[in-house]
Amino acid sequence: MEEIQSQSDNYRSSSSSASSPASRVPSSNFFYLRKPGSLRQPISFEDSPEWDDTTDVDVRVDEGGDSINAATTPASPSLSKLNSGSLPSPHLPEGAVVPRKIAGASVAWKDLTVTIKGKRKYSDKVIKSSTGYALPGTLTVIMGPAKSGKSTLLRAIAGRLHPSARMYGEVFVNGAKSQMPYGSYGYVDRETTLIGSLTVREFLYYSALLQLPGFFCQKKSVVEDAIHAMSLGEHANKLIGGHCYMKGLPSGERRLVSIARELVMRPRILFLDEPLYHLDSVSALLMMVTLRRLASTGCTLIITIYQSSTEVFGLFDRICLLSNGNTLFFGETLACLQHFSNAGFPCPIMQSPSDHFLRAINTDFDRIIAMCKNWQDDNGDFSSVNMDTAVAIRTLEATYKSSADAASVETMVLKLTEKEGPALKSKGKASNATRVAVLTWRSLLVVSREWKYYWLHLILYMLLTLCIGTAFSGLGHSLSSVGARVAAIFVFVSFCSLLSIARVPALMKEIKIYACEESNQHSSTFVFLLAQLLSSIPFLFLISITSSLVFYFLVGLEDQFSLLMYFVLNFFMTLLLNEGIMLVVATLWQEVFWSVLTLLCVHVVMMLSAGYFRIRSTLPGPMWMYPMSYIAFHTYSIQGLLENEYLGASFAVGQVRSISGFQALQSAYNISPDSNAKWKNLLVLFLMAIGYRIFVFILLFLLVGRKISLLKSFKCSNRDTTDTS
Repeated sequence: MEEIQSQSDNYRSSSSSASSPASRVPSSNFFYLRKPGSLRQPISFEDSPEWDDTTDVDVRVDEGGDSINAATTPASPSLSKLNSGSLPSPHLPEGAVVPRKIAGASVAWKDLTVTIKGKRKYSDKVIKSSTGYALPGTLTVIMGPAKSGKSTLLRAIAGRLHPSARMYGEVFVNGAKSQMPYGSYGYVDRETTLIGSLTVREFLYYSALLQLPGFFCQKKSVVEDAIHAMSLGEHANKLIGGHCYMKGLPSGERRLVSIARELVMRPRILFLDEPLYHLDSVSALLMMVTLRRLASTGCTLIITIYQSSTEVFGLFDRICLLSNGNTLFFGETLACLQHFSNAGFPCPIMQSPSDHFLRAINTDFDRIIAMCKNWQDDNGDFSSVNMDTAVAIRTLEATYKSSADAASVETMVLKLTEKEGPALKSKGKASNATRVAVLTWRSLLVVSREWKYYWLHLILYMLLTLCIGTAFSGLGHSLSSVGARVAAIFVFVSFCSLLSIARVPALMKEIKIYACEESNQHSSTFVFLLAQLLSSIPFLFLISITSSLVFYFLVGLEDQFSLLMYFVLNFFMTLLLNEGIMLVVATLWQEVFWSVLTLLCVHVVMMLSAGYFRIRSTLPGPMWMYPMSYIAFHTYSIQGLLENEYLGASFAVGQVRSISGFQALQSAYNISPDSNAKWKNLLVLFLMAIGYRIFVFILLFLLVGRKISLLKSFKCSNRDTTDTS
């Protein structure tokens, strides 16, 4: 303690320009929204909800004005309101009256500890005995430096921990230890995947169709409410954008779209992980004003923030300050300034409180101090940071544990949990048939707009087929042309399969979108795979029929309609099977570079074992003869096409003798003399295409679907263990 006291005294003496927040009144442009004198008081209990009262909030926008009047209920009479004189709220249509009644839900967590599984056991504590709460109509912020446990605490409260983590402690929703049902809460990750080829309104409309039951027309009003709630009216008809487009929405508006997707369900609780991530100061301020207005409607907001400006800091209701998993403070925003002052670290007058907090508890600053200990700036202000961060963290933690704020939090959590409030009800889901139809139609719309993954792909197929066809044109139908025709068909199947690898980025993006929607229970593995199959069939069939026609007539294959249709069907099944293989590899790697590299190696091995470079019956060893030659789809595709071309044909040898097409082909390729052999090969291709998608289903279920189910059961088991103990 003597070391802690000495470090605190040194810091006090070095901060001569700093003063306690209690001794100065915030200026009008410093967006503190508390009543005067609240700094000197511990947390007030007047925010404690009474379950007998309603928690509905009616928000109305005055005609011709910018201010938002929130008619709060007795459940939370002291909620902060926006200061319209200091900061205008986001634009809404003039004279609009937006009645919004959201039943509030309180969230409380007690002695929450999260451990991450190491190499041998669960030893690394990411969160250590955190206690706090969030009330309806408030904005609760979890703040701390990098790797302090902010996102882990947020996921623990929301029930979204990774299966490798264990949680101890209790989480209460409206006073009850129960799971938050579907539709009662929303969760937005720091980085979400959006569909750039859709407009904002289209994207939200398809999200509403996936999430909500009922008729299509009933969901338009829900989408429009979400657009207005996130102030996206000016961008509603703009493409979200992405790497395929020169223009798109800025990063701030894209983040608002991801939040609006969750608002479609009108959740009572909203979890946001780093909503200000990679946003400039203006975009961050607009984002927080929008979230502040959303909280004023009665929704409970819990967000994580790394750092904020002074204006953004003033919009918070409560703050939970973390460092290395330890809770250094939980309470009202201005009380945090008083807490730092009491601990001996007052905030300088001209410094942002957020910067001051992170400066005091971020251990990375020790390296800067070591580099600059013999240097000071012109004003000598750099000496104010000359302290040991570990000592500061221990001082703040010890001060908080013995403070009235910590006792008030404990009492508030006890009051919130001593009586159960109204249970959150699960909302209806869209049927699987509806979801399949919506995803199929959305994928078809995206494919028609993504020129890099559809139109350009089709053009490349046509150019490649044109090159192969002209290179092997004019072969004739003599016995001497058999070898050249086998080479032409082999090159056509192999090179077109290689070209299809260009669709890996599109498939990877579809998997990421699926994972995002699956995590929020907007989709399922079966629905995604079925919709992906149905949406890819028209695209692949158009490629197969155009490429087959060009190749078939340039090379001069048998001029029969039935044979042409089999050629098209065989090549279509080959492309469908090849896409299944790409889905498997993309699901396993989930990275474009390694997926493309793996697929290239797989295709090269398949071409070597397809029977063209060496007849299959003469391939050496068990590795090439049995597993590779029978797994390679090139074998069945090429064999079926050759049987389609040569079975039933005959070639004259001299004037009196002729040989069958099977005999003529034996020296160049192994085919079956059975007249139904080509249909058997087609059936094998079809079964392999289905088999690979079943394998993808298992992989997605294990990597994505089961992960989510494990989170729910994992949280329940941890709570049961806590109750037993």
